[in-house]
Amino acid sequence: MRTYIGQQQAISAEDFAELALGTPVELWLGVEGESDEDRAAREDAARDILADNPNFPDDLVRIAAQVIEENPDLFDVVPLVRPARRRAARKGAAA
Repeated sequence: MRTYIGQQQAISAEDFAELALGTPVELWLGVEGESDEDRAAREDAARDILADNPNFPDDLVRIAAQVIEENPDLFDVVPLVRPARRRAARKGAAA
């Protein structure tokens, strides 16, 4: 099965993350051995992106949750069964 985000095919978890973010994952996580100067430049770029789009973190979490829920096999996660809520218990507590 092939999975696409927009017109781009996502093959790995890294692809999903990059396509969902619209930026390379390394921008947010950094890279091993980066210099202080590189880290400062990366963090400045990330701050600029967040300043331009203050809803970015919430949107990202929503997108990531949706992608993981729809493609658990790509992320090696097991979906949790959500227990049914007990309406009777809530009604009794409100009374």
